[in-house]
Amino acid sequence: MQIKKGQNVSKADRVSKKKLFRNNIGLYVMLLPGLIYLIVFKYLPMYGIAIAFQDFNIFQGVSGSEWVGMANFAKIFSDPEFYRIFTNTLIISISKLLILFPLPIIIALILNEIRSPWYKKTTQTIIYLPHFISWVIVAGIFTSLLSPSSGLVNIIITALGGEPVSFMMSNSWFRKVLVFSDGWKETGYSAVVYIAAIAGVDQQLYEAAKVDGAGRIRMIWSITLPSIATTIVLMLILRLGTILEAGTEQILAMYNPTVYQTGDVIGTYVYRMGLGQQQYSTTTAVGLFNSVVGFILVVSGNFFSKKISGSSIW
Repeated sequence: MQIKKGQNVSKADRVSKKKLFRNNIGLYVMLLPGLIYLIVFKYLPMYGIAIAFQDFNIFQGVSGSEWVGMANFAKIFSDPEFYRIFTNTLIISISKLLILFPLPIIIALILNEIRSPWYKKTTQTIIYLPHFISWVIVAGIFTSLLSPSSGLVNIIITALGGEPVSFMMSNSWFRKVLVFSDGWKETGYSAVVYIAAIAGVDQQLYEAAKVDGAGRIRMIWSITLPSIATTIVLMLILRLGTILEAGTEQILAMYNPTVYQTGDVIGTYVYRMGLGQQQYSTTTAVGLFNSVVGFILVVSGNFFSKKISGSSIW
């Protein structure tokens, strides 16, 4: 009787799943384009990871190239230049994380306190716009503004009695320019996520707090921030996964050989060595190392976040 009962439950379960699929077939069809994109552009290219373990020859292809095992990883880990590049990547990424990550949260909190709808929408539009400008154009803007001979910034410095500074060609200034330009371009748009999270906070909590005599600062600290804490944790964990990226597109558009010492990162190294010098195996090994570290950081961040705050991605 127990076996028959189990068989009946299993059959009912299959019927329920089929009915669920039929009732939601439109949603599954809408899912297909994203699923196909994920498979074609994310999973199929993983076949190329094999290049990291080969002495890759572009004419022989992946299947015909000689297998060298971990030799490429031994090569990059014994190269002093790799450690310089890795250090640059960490410094730039951690600087952006510490300085820029809190800014969208602060902006979202400030915008939420603006009571004039016209002023609020105008401010949002102004701070969102830089995100839609390409890094090539942003690089041109900052190169013009920071030019030692005709840039507005150096004109002001000279007028105040200082000496012109070559910001874009100075190893001591270049990282600061990267952090500032990234903040100018992306901070406003990054605030969208937090603005949306704040919009979902129950308004009755604020009304109750007002009745109890709480001011705006107190309501931000006791209601708004705890309500969006899960979103903050989620964005932080995702940010950890890209900590070794450091803004490759930005740096490629803005740097030059004079600042390689402090501005060259893993992404730019892969671009220069992989495409410029055709060292496909070495750069694939570097890229794989980058991906593995990112995966470990995401998993670790999620684990510790779940242990400490109870919030996590999964």
